[in-house]
Amino acid sequence: MFLNFKTKERGAGVSQPLRLHRSKLWTKSFVFLCVCVIILGLISLFTGAYDIVGQDDGLQMFFITRVPRTLSLMLTGAAMSMTGLVMQLITQNRLVEPTSTGTIEWAGLGLLMVYVVFPAPSLVLRMGGAILFSFVGTMIFFLFLRRVRLRSSLIVPIVGMMLGAVISAFSTFIGLAFQMTQSIEGWFVGSFANVQMGRYETLWIILAVVIFVYVYADRLTLVGLGEDIATNLGVNYNTVILLGVATISLVVGVVSAVIGNLPFLGLIVPNIVSLARGDDLRSNLPWVCLLGMGIITACDIISRTLIMPFEVPVSLILGTFGSFVFIVLILKQRRNR
Repeated sequence: MFLNFKTKERGAGVSQPLRLHRSKLWTKSFVFLCVCVIILGLISLFTGAYDIVGQDDGLQMFFITRVPRTLSLMLTGAAMSMTGLVMQLITQNRLVEPTSTGTIEWAGLGLLMVYVVFPAPSLVLRMGGAILFSFVGTMIFFLFLRRVRLRSSLIVPIVGMMLGAVISAFSTFIGLAFQMTQSIEGWFVGSFANVQMGRYETLWIILAVVIFVYVYADRLTLVGLGEDIATNLGVNYNTVILLGVATISLVVGVVSAVIGNLPFLGLIVPNIVSLARGDDLRSNLPWVCLLGMGIITACDIISRTLIMPFEVPVSLILGTFGSFVFIVLILKQRRNR
């Protein structure tokens, strides 16, 4: 399938079509991935220390805790994977995602500042602070990339992680000064243990964001080709970048306020999909969302069963796996050079 964009050359008034190749979505591989995600979701529904079958209130607990937790896993996995895909496109760097650009640390700082100003903030206030600081921090990172010419793509995530370390240190200082280190520690331990009915519904905002990214996918793909090409093809480069950063900040802020820090998910999934299918965002987005759902659900199942009846934070499992993939990608880029 082909998609046409009518573009005009400057000063010529001549329309030319741009054709982007679309890979077929409903292949055997995609159906197999769907089945795997459904199976993982069913396993998640029936995994836990509480016996929902042998207890009188088992059915009630099933809908209070298990169903919200599984839905949160699916929504969060799709969202964080999508943010990595969008960020990698608009930065033209495969090693970039919210964890390696400092966006996560900025969101944590926003949450902390909300706790400083409001002693008992609501979820909406926490989300607002995380979204605002994520947006500011991501814009600072992008402005740095536009003003500084870097010789190697490997330097970009290193700079982002250095910036994130500085922000994290500042957050620790603020937490110690206002005796709120417990809030910081609780945020860094990303976990779905506290997810239940009434505490996860704001994650449905993510679904609207995914739909928006799918509709806007072609413009984001063109921006990934560079400012000159995108401008020549009739795309307002700065506006699309701003919308992309706003989308990333919204998702990271919502997930940070509800779940916490989930490292490297946006790095793992888009790279796996891009290696197999190329860089077209629209055709890759369903794959990225599904694979993200599957990976985070699998990590959460491991975290619940490893030392049952206790839980290991899912961020520990995800971070271990993600750091290994990150190192492999760096070594691969060095080998290619």
